[in-house]
Amino acid sequence: MRHYEHLQWGPDRLRLAPWRGDPSVAELAPVLAGRPVAPESVARGLELVSGRGYRAVLTNALAPEEQHGYLRAGFAVHERLHLLIRDLRTLPPRPRTPRLRRGRRADRRAILAVDHAAFEPFWRLDELGVLDAMRATPSSRLRVSAGPRVAYAITGRAGARGYLQRLAVHPDHQGRGYGRALVLDALHWLARHGVTTAVVNTQESNVAALGLYGALGFVRQPEGLAVLSYEFEPA
Repeated sequence: MRHYEHLQWGPDRLRLAPWRGDPSVAELAPVLAGRPVAPESVARGLELVSGRGYRAVLTNALAPEEQHGYLRAGFAVHERLHLLIRDLRTLPPRPRTPRLRRGRRADRRAILAVDHAAFEPFWRLDELGVLDAMRATPSSRLRVSAGPRVAYAITGRAGARGYLQRLAVHPDHQGRGYGRALVLDALHWLARHGVTTAVVNTQESNVAALGLYGALGFVRQPEGLAVLSYEFEPA
């Protein structure tokens, strides 16, 4: 299992680990979401990464205000994502089927199998990635399909804002209502805890996810997120 190393220069905190699925690529990401990192701190992180033999560096999905320090340090946009927001004051009822239940530690292997089947290699989560998604907010919730574990969702909340951190349905079981059930289950959980808006992001090419979120009332925002990259010059 991968492990993060935490770096700090002044108020700037970064985390460093091998990118999931490619040990020649590093992940250099802010520890605190929404807090921009100075370009000087990003440059110091790059210097450290370069000395360890990585060929490239990637970030997690960053909001526009989080990108500036990276872009000024020489990063470029690797892939853009749509950002969608939904008001939670009114919600459609949750469907009775398919049935869902709380996710447990014993479900981790099945969850990873679903995730790897549902996403292209670049976007797949490993065990650390799943834990990151669950720890990204003060409170989080893991839900899986009851019976066959063919779908799962991770939802987080921080204050009045909720986050659909991850949604995956095995390709062999898509189109059977699992995605809709998991999203509505997440939105109702958030609303019960006083959350007023929910946020989700997805790749620009993920037409199926965009259709699902749009049908459930999410509104695409003018500015999205981006994964940034930096490649070192060959020695």
